[in-house]
Amino acid sequence: MARNIVTGISISSCPASLESSVMPLEPALDSLQHSLENKHDAPLLSASMEGSPSNRSTVDRNENTLEKLQMIRMKFLRTVHRIGEKANNAIVAQVLYRLGLAEQINVPRNTDRDFAFSNDRASAIASEHEATSQEDLDFTCTILVLGKTGVGKSATINSIFNEVKATTDAFQPATKKVEAIVGTVHGIQLRIIDTPGLIPSFAGHRRNEKIMSSVKKFVRKCPPDLVLYVDRLDMQNDSHSDFPVMKIITKSFGAAIWHNACLVLTHCSSTPPDGLDGIPLSYEIFVAQRLNPIQLLICQAAGDARLMVPVSLVENHQSCRTNRAGERVLPNGQVWKPHLLLLCFASKVLGEANAILKLQDNIPGRPSGVQPRVPPLSYFLSFLLRSRAQPKMPDEQVGAGDEFVEDFEYLTDSEGEDDFDKLPPFKPLTKSQLNKLSKELRKNYFNELDYREKLFQRKQWKEELRRQKSIKTMPQSFKDELDAPEDYSTGTAAVPVPMPDMPMPPSFDSDNPTYRYRCLDIANQWVVRPVMNPNGWDHDCGYDGLNSEKTFVISNSLPVSISGQINKDKQEANIQMECATSLNHREGRATLVGFDVQTVGKDQAYTLCSEARFNNFRQNMTLGGLALMILGDTLAAGIKVEDRLRIRKRLQFVLSGAMVGYRDVAFGGTLEATLRDKDYPIGKMMTTLGFSIMDWHGDLAMVGNLQSQFSLGRNLMMVTSANINNRRTGQVSIRTSSSDQLQIALIGIVPIIRSIVGAMWLNSS
Repeated sequence: MARNIVTGISISSCPASLESSVMPLEPALDSLQHSLENKHDAPLLSASMEGSPSNRSTVDRNENTLEKLQMIRMKFLRTVHRIGEKANNAIVAQVLYRLGLAEQINVPRNTDRDFAFSNDRASAIASEHEATSQEDLDFTCTILVLGKTGVGKSATINSIFNEVKATTDAFQPATKKVEAIVGTVHGIQLRIIDTPGLIPSFAGHRRNEKIMSSVKKFVRKCPPDLVLYVDRLDMQNDSHSDFPVMKIITKSFGAAIWHNACLVLTHCSSTPPDGLDGIPLSYEIFVAQRLNPIQLLICQAAGDARLMVPVSLVENHQSCRTNRAGERVLPNGQVWKPHLLLLCFASKVLGEANAILKLQDNIPGRPSGVQPRVPPLSYFLSFLLRSRAQPKMPDEQVGAGDEFVEDFEYLTDSEGEDDFDKLPPFKPLTKSQLNKLSKELRKNYFNELDYREKLFQRKQWKEELRRQKSIKTMPQSFKDELDAPEDYSTGTAAVPVPMPDMPMPPSFDSDNPTYRYRCLDIANQWVVRPVMNPNGWDHDCGYDGLNSEKTFVISNSLPVSISGQINKDKQEANIQMECATSLNHREGRATLVGFDVQTVGKDQAYTLCSEARFNNFRQNMTLGGLALMILGDTLAAGIKVEDRLRIRKRLQFVLSGAMVGYRDVAFGGTLEATLRDKDYPIGKMMTTLGFSIMDWHGDLAMVGNLQSQFSLGRNLMMVTSANINNRRTGQVSIRTSSSDQLQIALIGIVPIIRSIVGAMWLNSS
């Protein structure tokens, strides 16, 4: 029941004009749900524990908190009365409702005095105070004003104070620096931070960064209660030219700044333009056409598609229509100044309630209501459950990262002697000779050929394993001699060789456009190659990024592997980097340390992990790991345990579990079974059956997957995969590759025919 109440407050009961203003109270309502569920037990607990000094002090603190909340409620109602709004206003009613609900949830009603009184009684008391006293209120609201240059930020400030406080200019930017403008409106002290205008173009990026840096320094000394983002209503612009301005604001203060912001549109007495039919648009449609693109850009900048910033329409021109009290009235009949002040005061009141109830920690220099970024625990948990390959020395590279071929002695000694040398001589046949054979003889010929190729590959593989084993057991002095480069006094330097061109996507461009993207193979430890996008558009080069790898050894004992990839397009850039090193303590024991950088949304996630591995016995390995993840200004930690069991050479079981947390806890685990060919890695048959489970916020997710690859004949390979989750959704994929059965490519015509038939049927119906 409590969950339904809280959800109703945050979604259904909240008007769109106040949604972001009241959002700071929602985390507290969710975190204190348990108190509301056990509210009926409070009188029994208080009766049994009333006499203890500790509970008496708790009651006193509750009484003090209630008194402060009532003072805030009275101040808010007095400000509402002074700006000319009524107590039955939708915004006023919503703020009072949230204050009362937060008071009921956070402060138990077992105090000596009953502090709860109805909103009607509070409004009557506030009106009585206003009738008897018109002195200034002990209420100060600090507002930060941001926006593009020339949109009317300074003019709006002058209109709020009804006097010239800031310099304005119709032809050039007038505000040169960040400054606080202090004044009194209806006996309420306002502190408005005026800022220079931002330039919505790439040329002004450096200037915008300097402006935002100075704004950040200023708000550290004077944190604002609300942010006003100002734009013009009469500037119809469907492009994304304003997005760089919103993006740099988000980069400076974080995405949560938009949850405590208000969108202010100036020049709202402008005449609506004509529609497509030649008839002037209505005022509501005119406002909606301008408002919707801005709201969409704010959602993109904040990374939250559900965000709806409250809006206030403003007109600062002297020729604007006024009412009898001299207040400016918009074409829709709304008096804009009281509405804007009400939004600001509502945000201030809810922020003070948060501070009293200690629902959030206010960080100096951060606007009120801006919450720290919370790392995505589901992503962190998936990262922690992932198995990491252990970097190895150059003499251990064969079979590196594959437990099926790691044990050289087990593989080389368990199979006995090779039989390839004992086979009789074999003469390959030409294509014309094969055509003369019968079907049965041709089949026997290919079977014999496959058998000999498999024995030959097995022989080469075992010889390589024996060679690696002998190098591993020889003294270090002999290893240094093998690794030392040969001195050729008369030789020439290595010449860089162009690497083979990567296949390009289909295009109507020239037949060989790859000459612009040549990659050289040089005598260097760094391996650098482009990242190919085979599904690019026509006339696209297909190269979307750069990949680089390097493996080296430190002090002849620490193998280090570094790999990174950068993808960049016109919208965003993604960076991925992995760095790992391992140290073998003794037989069967090793320690691995890694550092990863990953782009998560619009932020960079930095992860430091460490694992310790040891073999319980020959076919079993256990590892435990710790990880720390930094995303923005938050830190999350996790722990992992994994066990791997091998049964002979073909079957392997992997069981892992992990737990991560940051103000919350997420659990997860995986179980995986892998069956491979008895001649692996010569044989390519492999089947993997996996099951994973994850629990976060009580939401249980279970996924089962199956993947298998096998050969159908000599030149046909098939890979099938399927997965399904507890929400009854899944996916099935079948991939086939062949070197001689090209008619299989005709399967690609099936989805094309299906789309054409579906389109024709839809048109006919």
